[in-house]
Amino acid sequence: MVRMWHDDQLSLAPLKGQTIAVLGYGIQGAAQSSNMRDSGLKVVVGLREGGKSWSKAKKEGHKVMPVADAVKEADIVHILVPDMQQASVYKKEIAPNLQKGAAISFSHGAAIHWKWIVPSKTTDVIMLAPKAPGQRVRELYLQNFGTPALVAVEKDYSGKAWDRILGMAKGTGCSRAGILETTFREEVETDWFGEQVDLCGGSEMMIKNAFEVLVEAGYSPEGAYFECLHELKLIVDLIQRYGIAGMYRRVSETARYGGLTRGRRAIDEHTKKEMKKVLKEIQDGTFAKEWVNAYEKEGEKAFGKYMSELDSHQIEKVGKKLRGIMWPGEQIT
Repeated sequence: MVRMWHDDQLSLAPLKGQTIAVLGYGIQGAAQSSNMRDSGLKVVVGLREGGKSWSKAKKEGHKVMPVADAVKEADIVHILVPDMQQASVYKKEIAPNLQKGAAISFSHGAAIHWKWIVPSKTTDVIMLAPKAPGQRVRELYLQNFGTPALVAVEKDYSGKAWDRILGMAKGTGCSRAGILETTFREEVETDWFGEQVDLCGGSEMMIKNAFEVLVEAGYSPEGAYFECLHELKLIVDLIQRYGIAGMYRRVSETARYGGLTRGRRAIDEHTKKEMKKVLKEIQDGTFAKEWVNAYEKEGEKAFGKYMSELDSHQIEKVGKKLRGIMWPGEQIT
């Protein structure tokens, strides 16, 4: 049975007097450090001195320090630099400066699960993984609500690891929505699987294929965009709030019947078999090795060629035009 916690069950008291060093001030780093600070926790932000995030974090009211100095002060080191940079940062700047009995914390379990980082025996290893992009984590906190999150303890040297991570969950506002227990392995494998076959990769291909079918049949690209991409958010919002069955009960009878009888033809058993292959590649480490090798050889160019192909697709060109009409003045790329 998965353990769950809510806000009124948790306390910030175990973190009183402790310093949390958040390393990285990207999408998640900015949100989580600001939320914890605004909840009354002692937070410092560790960054590369002179980097573009340094002035941004200072402007937003944080105490900013070089990474090594932030680690020296910290009881908890919350590592929110990109996955592919974590091992190098740990080896060069965290491990030599980490206090005995301190904790290292993550928002994704890859570096620990795949042993890119192997912590010392005297280190707590914990994880807080909010289930939303950082911008949403911050927005909901400021609205006096929060983003659901997963929490895990890989190693509890101090005997206080659970108190630490649950306190951080409360400090980020995540416990206002609800906290679920997981493991580093489960978080990595399910997170990567969801991104690849459903949330990112699967959604991209489903939308593009549906768009192409309509355009190739002679329908306008603008009409195809609205039916296959724009309206998807409206349906996903219903699913998130009411579940799949609840969504079907809130659309037209024609949409209900058509979706229930034709959806299984569009996404069929062959697709499910391919999903299982993708999951196996995640579980056995094939994808992790491929991603590490690609990043080491090419850096961001490893996915740049795919992004270039996507940018040149007709759905992106017509979408940019339509988004500019619907949300004038906003960044639309």
